[in-house]
Amino acid sequence: VQLQASGGGLVQAGDSLRLSCAASEHTPSRYAVGWFRQAPGKEREFVSGISYTGDAKYFADSVKGRFTISRDNAKKLLYLQMDNLKPEDTAVYYCATTTAPFALLNPQTRVNPRTYDYWGQGTQVTVSS
Repeated sequence: VQLQASGGGLVQAGDSLRLSCAASEHTPSRYAVGWFRQAPGKEREFVSGISYTGDAKYFADSVKGRFTISRDNAKKLLYLQMDNLKPEDTAVYYCATTTAPFALLNPQTRVNPRTYDYWGQGTQVTVSS
């Protein structure tokens, strides 16, 4: 299983970016996805998650109302649309997958990086003020 994240860049506060995550053809047939981020000197933190069907979506309080998550299962693509970016959104962003049943339903498991089996390499997002 390989995950390839892309779409990061250097933007100004208030701008938008759309991150993409491409899953390889060997990715398990049913998996939930999480987006995490890690800023220098900080722990990796949960940003958003989406169930396999796309019906259930979750967001960290810090990004609610600004970020949108979606997926295209036919193309094995995941997206994180980030609007109204703030300097505190600066971090390396990672996509990750899990096949653990109901992993995203539990507030504790969905934000725990250990819940996720496979990780992309990360894409840098830098927001200047």
